[in-house]
Amino acid sequence: MSSLRRLSRQVKVGEVKIGGGAPISVQSMTTTKTEDVQSTVAQIKELEAVGCELVRVAVPDMKAVAALRDTKKEVDIPLIADIHFDYRLALAAMEAGVDKIRINPGNIGDQNRVGMIVEKAREKRIPIRIGVNAGSLHKKYAEAREGQAKALVDSALEYIKFCEDLNFCDIVVSVKASSVPVTIDAYKMLATKVDYPLHLGITEAGTLFVGAVKSAIGLGVLLNEGIGDTIRVSLTADPVKEIKVGLEILKTLGLRRGPELISCPTCGRCEIDLIPLAEEVERRISHCRAPIKIAVMGCVVNGPGEAREADVGIAAGKGAGLLFARGEVIRKVPERNLIDALMKEIKKYEEEILTRGEEN
Repeated sequence: MSSLRRLSRQVKVGEVKIGGGAPISVQSMTTTKTEDVQSTVAQIKELEAVGCELVRVAVPDMKAVAALRDTKKEVDIPLIADIHFDYRLALAAMEAGVDKIRINPGNIGDQNRVGMIVEKAREKRIPIRIGVNAGSLHKKYAEAREGQAKALVDSALEYIKFCEDLNFCDIVVSVKASSVPVTIDAYKMLATKVDYPLHLGITEAGTLFVGAVKSAIGLGVLLNEGIGDTIRVSLTADPVKEIKVGLEILKTLGLRRGPELISCPTCGRCEIDLIPLAEEVERRISHCRAPIKIAVMGCVVNGPGEAREADVGIAAGKGAGLLFARGEVIRKVPERNLIDALMKEIKKYEEEILTRGEEN
């Protein structure tokens, strides 16, 4: 990874810092009806449990606004209101106590109305994310000949200047497209023109498999070049999956610490049903936060070597496997007991790390 991370100014959303060298935060958006407080709170708590640090809720009408105050009381992470078209919803959401609002000024319409939102945000000390999407560009930018990436950036710069002219700089910016190359080009361009924190994402990325691939490539390229301060992986899937994919992207790039699972791709040498074995280990370590490298290997060629290089691992064979810890073989374990034996060693290793205070 690039040793130089783009240094942005810092924005505070609730107790979460974005930019200015703060850890890159991971966020998602609820799929519930916001007016259904019970369901919305339940989903937010599920997201919190897997590592979500900020959460956005749709605010399409005043019924949704009315639920915001009660929802805010029940959750621990910052609550962001997603506003489109009606400036009055943004004003009311800020009065209800949200920690941040996301608007696309292009679909709010009249600049006086956008100005009212900015004035209220300054009064309440609430940051705004200026979210520019390729699918909802103002007509003058949508028809631009210079290319979509430049159109996204030009649109964002216009809205940024509008806020700055009102002496408001508590801003996070995003320039998203469903095209990975367009998104990468837009963020690279914007990163050279402003020092505001950037929210990264590939919009409408797709289903779990396709969307995870597109997001890993798009976000990974930018993050590897030091660009990005907060991310959302947009999937047509359970939002819990968005957080898991997002955290995995950050861990893969060394931007977050946590368990790393390595497992062989299987081949004709494999003498054990490795796929369900690896999947079960992955499921069981999903709530682990300690930086442990775990190997689940299934053949005699690379298995023992990879397992030795991991903190904890198994090299499985026909009917049994070797259990490793810190590069040494602990014992041979029957196949039926392999996962339980491995998890016991993982738990022991995790407790040691937590005792030494090395989990972060």
